[in-house]
Amino acid sequence: AGPVEIATPRDRDGSFEPQLVGKGQRRLTGLDDLVISLSAKGLTHGEIAAHLAEVYDAEVSKQTITTITDRVMDGMAEWQNRPLDAVYPVVFIDCVNVKIREGNVANRPIYLALGVTVEGTRDILGLWAGEHGDGEGAKYWLRVLSEIKNRGTADVCIVVCDGLKGLPEAIETVWPQAITQTCVVHLLRNSFRYASKRDWAAIAKDLKPLYTAPSESAALDALAAFGDKWEARYPAIIKLWENSWAEFVPFLQFDAEIRTVVCTTNAIESINARIRRAVKARGHFPTEAAALKCVYLALMSLDPTGTGRKRWVARWKAPLNAFELTFPG
Repeated sequence: AGPVEIATPRDRDGSFEPQLVGKGQRRLTGLDDLVISLSAKGLTHGEIAAHLAEVYDAEVSKQTITTITDRVMDGMAEWQNRPLDAVYPVVFIDCVNVKIREGNVANRPIYLALGVTVEGTRDILGLWAGEHGDGEGAKYWLRVLSEIKNRGTADVCIVVCDGLKGLPEAIETVWPQAITQTCVVHLLRNSFRYASKRDWAAIAKDLKPLYTAPSESAALDALAAFGDKWEARYPAIIKLWENSWAEFVPFLQFDAEIRTVVCTTNAIESINARIRRAVKARGHFPTEAAALKCVYLALMSLDPTGTGRKRWVARWKAPLNAFELTFPG
């Protein structure tokens, strides 16, 4: 930390290349890696500068920190346009709203797609920033899904999404054979929105027979039993499930192993939680690029030891057999 004098040896033909400190290098790479790591953990640039001053007694300006983190944007562009697999058994799609100050501070959606590969690993397919002041829109999702297809993904078995109007049609346009499945986690969370917090545990217990039912008729019976108990107090919950029934029903025809992959709360919800934590620390962003950089850094810091990837692969063989039987080839 601080100024260091370097005496670089000279040679006759100028072929000598320093290994630890390159020619014209102003900062050691350890600092760059440290700054990027702290930024990925959700610290603001001011907090990073204060941390470096406190721990290393090194003065690093906010502008320098911005310059260091801006370097990841080149890698992000390459990552965003990389070729994708031909087939994904499951793709989860969702959106996170962030505040961006361009003129006025406004909510902007950042769209996220997460694919489960044939090998059983989770692969984030890309990030896309929505239009200014636009909410989550099915029309924009059509553009996102078309881009994923153009990058090499010819087909997807199951697309898991929230109950956004027009989204099933957009998915059918891009992948005609794909099954559109409403995210069970979204349905449960939206159900709790209509209920008093003291009833959440009881409602969760009474809703469980719906998404663990062995067949559609058993699920309908469970919905009727739930309606008998709760319709007088929370009729909106019953209506929510009835309106989402067409996109919820495909879930019931799957093998238990496929249900585990589709219904997992850890797939996209844990990623969204990490993104929201990083976004919340900053409040709002000056530009769209700054917001995308923050989200990208948060995503790149997921599963640093690789234990999550090993765990997914170890559990994948049973679901893979179930997928092969349900979706031949």
